[in-house]
Amino acid sequence: MAQSEGTTVRVHYRGTLDDGSEFDSSAGRDPLEFTVGSGQVIPGFDAAVVSLDVGEKTEVRIEPADAYGDRVDEAVQRIPRDAFPEIPPVGVMIQLETPDGKTLAATVAAVEDDVVELDFNHPLAGQALTFEIELVDVIEATEDE
Repeated sequence: MAQSEGTTVRVHYRGTLDDGSEFDSSAGRDPLEFTVGSGQVIPGFDAAVVSLDVGEKTEVRIEPADAYGDRVDEAVQRIPRDAFPEIPPVGVMIQLETPDGKTLAATVAAVEDDVVELDFNHPLAGQALTFEIELVDVIEATEDE
């Protein structure tokens, strides 16, 4: 039975990169619950679940355009080192607040004498993702929903 937009589903999954390394999994946790078509998960993951029946499994490779997008060189910014009260180590993800109160995540890409290079790309941007997905449950909406 195809899952229509607005249906809430629960899935178990395992996500790997092209080199076979695992970047995420629901193993040992409750299944991931999301509403189909709501934008809660990346588009390619959403699309892979639509045609599944409860108990059915699939494996899908999702290209960057349907995952976290391509890497954008302009998303790497060099910030004066004195803007940081404490210099974070390379590879650490930090949270910054914009003047209008929005929170942005960035990975510390490099620390030089007078600048800290921050990468605002999603860590999985530019990468194809492979997911093993099992549809565990479909939650029927109540009349109030």
